[in-house]
Amino acid sequence: MLIDLQPSNKILEETLRERFNGEPEKVSMNIADFDGVTYKLSTPESKTVLLISMYLRCYPDLQKYGADAIMEREYGSLLTTPEEGYHISLSIDVQSPPEDKETLVQKVALLKRNALAAPFEAAFTAQQEGRDSDLMIARYRDEEAYYIKAQHDRVTVIFSTMFKEETDRIFGKVFLQEFVDARRSPAIQNAPQVLYTHREPPLELRGVPGVEENEWLGYVTFVLFPRHFAGGAAPTCISRIQLFRDYLHYHIKASKAYMHSRMRTRVDSFLKVLNRAKPEQPDSQKEKKTASGRTFRRT
Repeated sequence: MLIDLQPSNKILEETLRERFNGEPEKVSMNIADFDGVTYKLSTPESKTVLLISMYLRCYPDLQKYGADAIMEREYGSLLTTPEEGYHISLSIDVQSPPEDKETLVQKVALLKRNALAAPFEAAFTAQQEGRDSDLMIARYRDEEAYYIKAQHDRVTVIFSTMFKEETDRIFGKVFLQEFVDARRSPAIQNAPQVLYTHREPPLELRGVPGVEENEWLGYVTFVLFPRHFAGGAAPTCISRIQLFRDYLHYHIKASKAYMHSRMRTRVDSFLKVLNRAKPEQPDSQKEKKTASGRTFRRT
């Protein structure tokens, strides 16, 4: 089944909602998210004070592009000293939250999204000011990263994605080629331009340290123009493009599962046909009757 992935963490969102609306109690919980992100929910001091910590592999990269300022802007007084082994920690009194409960739940569930937004916001600001930015790099997975660069008329976002299986590479190529071809339709001419290269990095990344040619590596380039992020469109644009890698690999796996189910169904139907089939007996084993009604077999 194909789904539309959301930028918020659903498990974190539901857990926070239960904590705000239920009786205070001790909690110790670890929650996983895409791209190796982990959350820890605990009540180390009091049942009513919830400590939420997040580990994000590329957070040191994001700090170079203003992630700390975004965290301060979004969470303000909720921020506390990061717990050991984590990059961001929030402290919330569940009995007297500083704002509307539902608004706070939604905001905390977007913790990862808001941290990853730093280089995008920096690039959009640079473009709107008419200046070029340096190439911003966020290595958010072991062998994958995304690259953002602002120019006077556009913002270029490049994802490197690793296909560790041959079938994934084939499915990925089909999906990504469809992104390229779909833009030819008049109905979506205003969509961002999408380019895909296999193994060889695009020109923007030639000579960048850590970027190499790899048989299992693909590069997807999005070219964003001001109409895609100007005004109030920026938050939605950031939320959508962040999820591209997860969206791609989720749908590759969903397509493989669908094809496997179809193949199993087809094999089951073949087996039923074979079970229903009755092979014809050879003449030597067929019974025949005489004129008087007696049966015999030829030898």
